[in-house]
Amino acid sequence: MELSKEKLLEMYKKMVTVREFEQSLSEAVGSGTLPGFVHLGIGQEAVHVGVAYALRATDWVTSTHRDHGMLIARGADIKRCRAEIFGKADGYCKGKGGSMHLAAFDKNAPGCNGILGPSQTINNGIALALQRRGEGDIAVVLFGDGAAHRGEFHEALNLAACWKLPALAICVNNQYAISVCFDDACSIDDIAARASGYGMPGLVVDGNDVMAVYEAVTETVKSIREGKGPALLELKTRRYKGHFEGDPQSYKTPEEIAEEMKHDPIPIFAKQLVEQEITTEENLKAIEEEVQKELQEAIEFTDKSPYPSLEEIYTDLTYEERRAV
Repeated sequence: MELSKEKLLEMYKKMVTVREFEQSLSEAVGSGTLPGFVHLGIGQEAVHVGVAYALRATDWVTSTHRDHGMLIARGADIKRCRAEIFGKADGYCKGKGGSMHLAAFDKNAPGCNGILGPSQTINNGIALALQRRGEGDIAVVLFGDGAAHRGEFHEALNLAACWKLPALAICVNNQYAISVCFDDACSIDDIAARASGYGMPGLVVDGNDVMAVYEAVTETVKSIREGKGPALLELKTRRYKGHFEGDPQSYKTPEEIAEEMKHDPIPIFAKQLVEQEITTEENLKAIEEEVQKELQEAIEFTDKSPYPSLEEIYTDLTYEERRAV
């Protein structure tokens, strides 16, 4: 599919931004300045950017707890994202959501779910609302291979198919559900094969190729917008970090990790851009330097942001929640 030079370079910059943003979080955990659990998607940047750039700004996207890249790819402010992850008042959720419940409603990204499975059923609710609105927008949910083995996955796909909801389910298969290898937990080769059981299209895509992801999502959402019902995509990729930051990944062999690194989506895309004479290595280097500058500004923004006041505990609660407090 034809994309302008400017759009392709924008996609490259976004991939680098996601990578560097998460790498800075890894370093913060290592230094002890960022407490708690952080789930990083380093290695999955082609998934996030390829999906995001194939959607409209008016589409809605929900995700799992490995969500930073998706929100940034959608255009969320990295300053507010970082502030939120560090529990600061200037974050998207005033510091209350943190990493696992990061949300950016200004980007139609209502947040992620730390529990495996419910994201798919929540996405159906959004899709139903969009269907009734009738403006051609769709609801997209990203989840891991582990979530695809839960009952909610099947319930959600069945309902979406029965009602022909404008819903796209995307399984980001990074081959491991915490420490359990996909091959040990699934009796079939592809999660996408399950789509046929619900009368919807299912497609397997190379999740390390940003253009393959972009093209697959673009073609799929076109069908969904035409009222042909939901679809299931499986994007096969790898995460280079453990399930959570600090996980030693003892369940992987050194040989497996080395093989994973050969399929890094960022240098793959960079090579494509240079070989197709879309840009030069010097221009890509300049983009990377620009990202570093913007990241440093986000770090400084977060450091200056205050923590929320104690009184903030009681705001943004429902009536029932206030009574419980």
